[in-house]
Amino acid sequence: MPLAPGSLSGKTALVTGSSRGIGADTVRYFAQAGANVVINYRNKAPRAEKLAAELRGLGVEVLVIGADLTEPESVQAMFSEVERAFGSLDVLVLNASGGMESGMGEEYALQLNRDAQVSVLQTALPLLGNGARVVFVTSHQAHFIRTTPTMPEYVPVALSKRAGEDALRELIPDLEDRGIGFVVVSGDMIEGTITATLLERANPGAIASRRESAGKLYDVSEFAAEVARAAVDPIPDDNTRLIGDTSSFAGE
Repeated sequence: MPLAPGSLSGKTALVTGSSRGIGADTVRYFAQAGANVVINYRNKAPRAEKLAAELRGLGVEVLVIGADLTEPESVQAMFSEVERAFGSLDVLVLNASGGMESGMGEEYALQLNRDAQVSVLQTALPLLGNGARVVFVTSHQAHFIRTTPTMPEYVPVALSKRAGEDALRELIPDLEDRGIGFVVVSGDMIEGTITATLLERANPGAIASRRESAGKLYDVSEFAAEVARAAVDPIPDDNTRLIGDTSSFAGE
């Protein structure tokens, strides 16, 4: 249990891309700690509703909202619904990302991993008060892309996620003026994620190779626990929480 039961009672948390995987486990940890939660999904409504039913069983309020984060009107509608339901937001986890999906234009990775992240945060600002926390979820392969090469299949995603991280970091002074904390959580390859599966398909043996190099890879639940903790733990001086082995990544 990453968070103490009741430690988030009376708080509201929204996790983007939370109908499955890391996002779903993160929002589950928040609910277990007593927070009212917002489950955001793009096109998996039944899965989101199933998770919501489970979390309502914990005695918290759960709002399920479908939104395309690359569409500003959709993002605005999502936060308008959050405001109607809860009035404010205490935790915003920017978890949704992508870029390896087939059939998407080459600009899609930047639209989702940079532009949409900034848009979501800026649209949420009126709901985030003093003491609120924003968490951006990324990977070591993206965080260190300027100094450490990654697999060719992942380069467009890594570059776009790093661009998103940089754009969000530029907002830190304004966030701090508002009393809002900001933390980047970077993890190694995570066992069982869609990204890991796609990378393994494109580059067979990639996961096993990285596991051997790192000594251990976190699974979805373990990494989600770290994301949840980032929403409550003291903010590191560099606003960065590195999860898992980083010995093979060169610092900037």
